[in-house]
Amino acid sequence: ADVAAEIAAVDASNGVWYDRLMATDLTAIHEDPELQRFAVNAGGAVFRAQCSQCHGSGGAGVQAGGFPNLLDDEWMWGGTVEDIVQTVSYGIRNSDFPDARWSEMPAFGRDALLTADEIDQVVQHVLDLSGQAHDATLAAAGVEVFEFNCASCHAADGSGDIFAGAPALNNAIWLYGGSQATIHETVMNARFGIMPGFTNRLRPAEIRAVAAYVHQLGGGQ
Repeated sequence: ADVAAEIAAVDASNGVWYDRLMATDLTAIHEDPELQRFAVNAGGAVFRAQCSQCHGSGGAGVQAGGFPNLLDDEWMWGGTVEDIVQTVSYGIRNSDFPDARWSEMPAFGRDALLTADEIDQVVQHVLDLSGQAHDATLAAAGVEVFEFNCASCHAADGSGDIFAGAPALNNAIWLYGGSQATIHETVMNARFGIMPGFTNRLRPAEIRAVAAYVHQLGGGQ
């Protein structure tokens, strides 16, 4: 009974802060040092319980599994605190929420959209775009393949379109890895990572708190 009473008292105390969190504009939370401190601490607890299994305890992600690093400046669908709330609320490529983030890359090899030679060419072109060692002859041939099949999402220069869910290909930040073999696998069979939405798992104030926590990790826009 004593423990239950103490838990109830803590919940009541936190409830006051959660009410303040809900009443404050997302972009103004950081302007209130006490509220920001509460949001980061509460959001950190939520992150460790709900998000660290995929994104790592420090938010650095797991590249081999396609779990994004949340510490850098490369954001899919935007890295503002509002964007993060949207992503946490509804997730990515899941069928549970109509408002889930959604993009889908074609499986160019598996579905026979490109020949084996064209895949080799475009892979070398992507290696070139990202400043890696590549076969110059194949990469030159891959420019046209990329233009007709990839540039509509990833842009002609490989800079991507975060709001379409198309990552940049012209830097050293990779979701599944940037080796020749990994890029070949991505072009061949595509990727389709799924993130759950947390609207039914967390209170709205907890979603705001974890968004504030993620935003201040270092890469938030």
